[in-house]
Amino acid sequence: MLAKFDTSISEEIKKFSVSVGAALILAVTLNFFLIPANVFASGFTGLAQILAELVPVISTGLFLLLLNIPVAILGWKKVGKSFTFYSFVNVAATTFFLEVIPIRVISEDVILNAVFGGVLSGIGGGLVLKYGASSGGVDILALLMARYSDRSLGVYFFIMNSIIVISAGLLFGMEQALYTLLALYVASRIIDTIHTRHVKLTAMIVTKNPDEMQRVFHERVVRGVTRIPAKGGYTKEDKEILMIVITRYELYHLRHIIEEVDPTAFTNIIQTTGVVGMFRKD
Repeated sequence: MLAKFDTSISEEIKKFSVSVGAALILAVTLNFFLIPANVFASGFTGLAQILAELVPVISTGLFLLLLNIPVAILGWKKVGKSFTFYSFVNVAATTFFLEVIPIRVISEDVILNAVFGGVLSGIGGGLVLKYGASSGGVDILALLMARYSDRSLGVYFFIMNSIIVISAGLLFGMEQALYTLLALYVASRIIDTIHTRHVKLTAMIVTKNPDEMQRVFHERVVRGVTRIPAKGGYTKEDKEILMIVITRYELYHLRHIIEEVDPTAFTNIIQTTGVVGMFRKD
């Protein structure tokens, strides 16, 4: 029991640290690359930049915080309390770092700023999503939409962010909008590389302890299991094959369960191109 408690505390500390670290990355991205080049960031961050240009008396960081309050309420009700809490931690930390880190010109080349800004913002956004939070705003809306299809999060980010960028282009010029689209595309590719929850895997586990394996798996992962009778070709022992479809994130838990319940089990893991039928996405 004490070990589980310590593990839980360790996980919470890790989530908090990642949320704050990702906020620092985003703030550096904005103040060193995107804002000096007049290239807009993704989601509510980009919208906050636009509003700060229109109403200069309020900073980008403060606008970012204000925009995320109603979305945080929606996320608290629809996505999850832990997810929303750490997302808001990320937003609040981003606001803080934006205020204390000075704007600095690293390069005069707009394309370089757009590409490197996209890479860094993608790393920050992908990391915070991978550890159970987000950078707020559009991230929460995209996660809600992703629950109802098998499309990756990057697709939703790109679609919704494109609407924001087109609006920015109409206000500040289409050339800046095109540079912003370049940054968004790079960020969406990086996010898809880091955040792989939409990737499905099929595990075929040949085990002598199918009942215990299924019980522990249902307790920790909550996925359906199909059991197939089998016989060892060499040992002639009666066994079972457990067929399980999981996300790539759940593979970590599956491996630990197999090592704990039946270290001698043989497991074949293959990537699944699609799932037809009920598959929990939350």
